[in-house]
Amino acid sequence: MIADRILLARRKAGLSLRDLAAKMDNRVTAQAIGKYERGEDIPSSGVLIALAKALEVSVTYLMDTQGLVLSGVEFRTKASTTAADRATVETEVLEWIERYLQIEHILDLDSAEWKPPFATLRKLQRIEDAEELAREVRSKWMLGTDPIPNMTELLEEKGLKVLMVDLPERVSGFTCIVAREKGSPGLPVIVVNRQFSLERRRLTLAHELAHRVIDPNSLPDKEEEKAANLFAGAFLMPREHLLREVGKQRNALGYKELIALKRLYRVSGAALLMRLKQIGVINESILTYAFQTIARGWRTQEPEELEEEKIRGQRERPQRFERLCYRALAEDFVSLSKAAELLRIPLPKVEAGLKGPQVDHADHHQ
Repeated sequence: MIADRILLARRKAGLSLRDLAAKMDNRVTAQAIGKYERGEDIPSSGVLIALAKALEVSVTYLMDTQGLVLSGVEFRTKASTTAADRATVETEVLEWIERYLQIEHILDLDSAEWKPPFATLRKLQRIEDAEELAREVRSKWMLGTDPIPNMTELLEEKGLKVLMVDLPERVSGFTCIVAREKGSPGLPVIVVNRQFSLERRRLTLAHELAHRVIDPNSLPDKEEEKAANLFAGAFLMPREHLLREVGKQRNALGYKELIALKRLYRVSGAALLMRLKQIGVINESILTYAFQTIARGWRTQEPEELEEEKIRGQRERPQRFERLCYRALAEDFVSLSKAAELLRIPLPKVEAGLKGPQVDHADHHQ
C-alpha cells in the first residue's frame, strides 16, 4: 500500500512529518502526510512525485504496484538495530526487488526459483548437528570438499536473490522472504553489507544460507544462531579438506601458514582459527595464545584482506540482475535511459557497459 511505503521511506530518511513537509516546500501539510501514512487519504500524482523526490525514492516504489511485502526479516547485527536501520534496509530491498522483477518481466522470465538442497527444512537436535548439515548441503549440490571460489555466484545459481548494499554499520546482513501477489511463490533474499570485508561477506552469505535450510522451530533463537555460525564455517572450510591441509593435531601455527590458509578458503583469519579449534586441530590454550601473539587484533582488524578497502564490494558481487539488464538493453527491450533507471547508474556508464571500450578510429590507420 502507498501508505506503508510513504511511512517506511520517511523513517528511512529520518524525517518527522514536519521535516518532510518542509522538504517539499510545504506543498502539503504535515497533517496531510500523516493522513497519507494512515491510509485516510491518497496523494495526487503531483504530490506523489514531490514525495518521491523529497524522500529520494522512486514513484514506482511509493505506488507499490507489485504488492511486495517483506516477511521473516532476520538481522545479523553487532548490536540491536534501530527502527531507522530496519526502515533503511527494508526500503533498499523492496526497491531493488521491484526493479529485479521488472527486468524479469520484460524478458518474459519466471523469477529465478530457489533450489533448496532438501524438500523440507531440516530439524536440528543440537548445535553440533550443523556440521553434518553443511556436509549434506555440499553433497546435494555436488560441491565436493574443495574451497568455494565464489559464494555469491553459487547462491545466485541456486535461485537465491543476493543484494549487496551499503547498510548501517550495525547490520552485517540479513535474510528475508519477499511475499508477492497471491499465487506467486515468495522470493528468498539474502542481503549483505558492502562496507564489510569480502571475508566477512562470505561468512554472512554462508550463515544466511543456513537460515534457509534449518527449521527455525528446531532450536531456540540463540542456539540457532550458533548453529548457523558452525554451518558457515563447515560449509566454507570442510573438515576433511582442512585436515589434509593442516594435519589432525597441531601444537603451534605460523603467521604465513595462516595467511595462506585464509586465502585458500577465502575466510577471515579469526574464523579460520575458530574452525581449527572446532574440529580439534588446536585446543583452547593454543587458540588463546594465537590471539595473544601472531593473531593479535584479528577479531577486529582483518590481516592482509582479500579485497582492498578502496575497491570494497567489487569482488564476488551479485551479477544476475545487472546481466539481465544488459541483455534486455542489447536486444532493444529497454532503452538506455530505462536501463540506467533500473541499474541506478549514470547513462554514460550504462552505454559504456553495452559497447565496451571505444577505440579511436584514427588508431586503426596508424
